[in-house]
Amino acid sequence: MQLRRPKPVRKLWITFAWGSCFLAISVGLQDAPLLWFAALRALIAGGALLTAAGFRREPVPRGAQTWILITVMGFVNVSVAFAAMFGGLAGLSTGAASVLANAQPLLIVLPAWWIYKERISARTLAALVAGFTGLMAVALPGGTGTGAWLSITAALAITAGTLISRQVKAAVLPVIGWHFLIGGVILALVAGLTEGAPAINWSARFIGILLYVSLVGTAAAFLGWFMEVRDCRLDAVSAWTFLVPVFGILLSIVILGERQTFWSMAGMALVVVAMLALVLPGRKRIVQGPGKFSAP
Repeated sequence: MQLRRPKPVRKLWITFAWGSCFLAISVGLQDAPLLWFAALRALIAGGALLTAAGFRREPVPRGAQTWILITVMGFVNVSVAFAAMFGGLAGLSTGAASVLANAQPLLIVLPAWWIYKERISARTLAALVAGFTGLMAVALPGGTGTGAWLSITAALAITAGTLISRQVKAAVLPVIGWHFLIGGVILALVAGLTEGAPAINWSARFIGILLYVSLVGTAAAFLGWFMEVRDCRLDAVSAWTFLVPVFGILLSIVILGERQTFWSMAGMALVVVAMLALVLPGRKRIVQGPGKFSAP
């Protein structure tokens, strides 16, 4: 299959949606227990996607292997990733948690090369390292703690879910919907065992946040994400997640009035430079004969 480059407009709104979710979740955790909040996010997103699939008459996934992959994907990409992500936000600053939870671009390089034979150029690797260095400059002033390990676990889980999604041979919309529903049910069961009955403050603020993170930051954004994953190189798609914490921090500056250090601003500038290096095509050079080119 010929892989294409990620669509910039789609990736920009996906990363903006995810970046805004970190800010929204940090506020929403004041009104709801951690695991119940995560479970509701997944269940509402799954229900919305399956409803859309029903209206579109998308075929239901078939085959035992397909359903096993969807179930594993739901457990890893939703149950584990969401629980760890929300836990990381509860134990870290928003900036540090969002940075560590979006370390996927570096984590996915080796598996993508090993499993899908996606070779990585020296330019791409240098840009990924530069981008992550910029994010660490943003994250470290916010402090670390036990939440750091949870945020890294979230990044590992999302990486695994992305790799598994390439193996599922079925229509994207119902697959994503079912994986959210399965992962959400698992989260709800664990929440019931560990947090008891959901003690949620159903304020207008919380309902608005829940609907936003569920429908925009989860259902719509993840659908767009997995559509890109199926058709593009994994390192090229994942590199865009470097922008997630940048958007999150910029929103915290604008909405919450949070001040950032010099190193935070310098780190974000480095991320933008790294993203430009990844997104803009490199110069092509002639390697043999007219009309034959090789990109650096």
